[in-house]
Amino acid sequence: MNVRIFVTYKQSVFNPQGETITDAIHSLGFSMVKKVNVGKFFDLQLEPSDKSVEEIVSQVSEQLLVNFNLETYRYEVMEEA
Repeated sequence: MNVRIFVTYKQSVFNPQGETITDAIHSLGFSMVKKVNVGKFFDLQLEPSDKSVEEIVSQVSEQLLVNFNLETYRYEVMEEA
């Protein structure tokens, strides 16, 4: 099973990379772009386990992938190709 974990800044956190990209987009003449939010994602390939997907994602995210002072996460179970 494949799971994608999306990690993004919380709404209240300044996102300098997103601001820089927004400014660059505006300089290209795309003033209709209001804001760019930058984040990252992680693809996990899981083998069958006695733990639930939610439990695995929660533990991996909380222990390694997410800085909860600045970031939040969500995940999606991906369709098999």
